[in-house]
Amino acid sequence: MSTLKEQLRTDMTAHMKSGNKLALMTLRNVLGEINTREKGGKTPVDLDDQQVTALLQKEAARRRETAQTYADAGQDERAGQETAEAEFIESYLPAPLTEDDVVSIVDRAIAEHTVDGTKPGMRQMGQVMKTVNAEVAGRFDGKTTSMLVKERLA
Repeated sequence: MSTLKEQLRTDMTAHMKSGNKLALMTLRNVLGEINTREKGGKTPVDLDDQQVTALLQKEAARRRETAQTYADAGQDERAGQETAEAEFIESYLPAPLTEDDVVSIVDRAIAEHTVDGTKPGMRQMGQVMKTVNAEVAGRFDGKTTSMLVKERLA
């Protein structure tokens, strides 16, 4: 099974051969950021798919913010370029979940942590959140997820 980093590298080579400059430049920037994160600390680390996904989310969000800044400054061409890059990066992200999907995941996690017919309370919220975040990670807003768990536990 190939990792997300390997997929990015393979796609970069394909875009290099096809001459897709936008995709090539975006992938080079993203892979450069991954490389910086892996080798930038005191000890080198190897980012897993979850960490790469989080980095891709941040990169896409940063490009969306930059696009808004350019649009506010009246530079629509540069704003369009940043938006296109953000959309390209988002194509590598997992499909987002709906609130209904997350509610069913929360309910299932609560059922898993129910002992002898006693539902977990607010003291067990951390355990429930750990189970929920394992499935939701990067596909739904964390604050909203926490709020849904609190509502279900209350």
